[in-house]
Amino acid sequence: MANYTLADQKFMARAMRLARKGKYSAHPNPQVGAVLVVDNQIIGEGWHHQAGLPHAEINALESITQSSNGATLYVTLEPCAHEGKTGPCCKALVEANIARVIIACQDPFEEVAGKGIAMLRAAGIEVMVGLMEAEARLLNRGFFSRIERKRPFVCLKIATSMDGAIAMKNGESQWITGEHARADVQKLRAQSGAIMTGSGTVLNDNPALTVRDDSLTKNQPLRVILDSQLNISPSAKIFQNKGKTWVFCVDDQNSNKFDISGTKIIKTASTDNRVDIQEVLEILAINEINNLLIEAGPVLAGAMLMNSLIDELVIYQAPHIMGSEVQSMFYTPAWTSLMNKQELIISEVRKVGQDIKIVAKPKKRV
Repeated sequence: MANYTLADQKFMARAMRLARKGKYSAHPNPQVGAVLVVDNQIIGEGWHHQAGLPHAEINALESITQSSNGATLYVTLEPCAHEGKTGPCCKALVEANIARVIIACQDPFEEVAGKGIAMLRAAGIEVMVGLMEAEARLLNRGFFSRIERKRPFVCLKIATSMDGAIAMKNGESQWITGEHARADVQKLRAQSGAIMTGSGTVLNDNPALTVRDDSLTKNQPLRVILDSQLNISPSAKIFQNKGKTWVFCVDDQNSNKFDISGTKIIKTASTDNRVDIQEVLEILAINEINNLLIEAGPVLAGAMLMNSLIDELVIYQAPHIMGSEVQSMFYTPAWTSLMNKQELIISEVRKVGQDIKIVAKPKKRV
């Protein structure tokens, strides 16, 4: 096991902070930060802004005002060794006479996956891997999920009352939570490659599912609708905004009515006459969606929960009671015993305005 100094940890922590600057713009690429150090002094740093633009390592090299001979590079992900939309970072590091490279974690992408480390070592550069690896993987959990599990990281967002209601029985739900919670949701949307909902939510709430804060991102996430029989109307708000909308169905006979720019109808296999959610996730991963945010009603939310397809829940709980004539968070008709309950591991609880934000992940079932 490598022995890292306090200075190593400090500089890698700085690289992590830089990487997070790409939270809203780097996808589908991973968030990456890089710091160049000579004699325990930072001489350059950079982060990856967006796909197609220079990587963090190149930005760090271009930021320096002195020689990089003998420098140490701290980088949150293995440098690339292939020719993609940009040139190979490893080649630039060799040419810059970098002496040592400390990498938080190896890149799982098959075009890299150890090849960058091998290229650097072949050039005589000392390479160490594993400093703050857990933090680096968490930073790019969606990217790692897409590459390793062949599906996006799935986050389910729910707005609920204190007694667990998400809407009245007649579908009325706007608004349960306050403006601060709704503004926080904009951040969740902006860092997601796609937002998914069901046909029931489109019919009842008519949401736009867009990022309305232009300061967060200029690119709208892909909007995804599960609508088995294509019952929704092409005049719905979700089709009236910039960006792309994909509708997954099992019966595409009515697909001609969706002759709308940016809209795509995709037929999947049928599971009990419903869209095959697992296939949807696989298709999204193939199309480079790292993080999927779900904003849906109890039917889709319940199906995701029962099939263990939720990686994280973000629940905004408002300080009021809605009573008995309501819809609950999850529709789980197969759960008829307390033994069916899903335990959660809570990682965050804090106030957002007058509401409470709870972040949790489902505990793996034994």
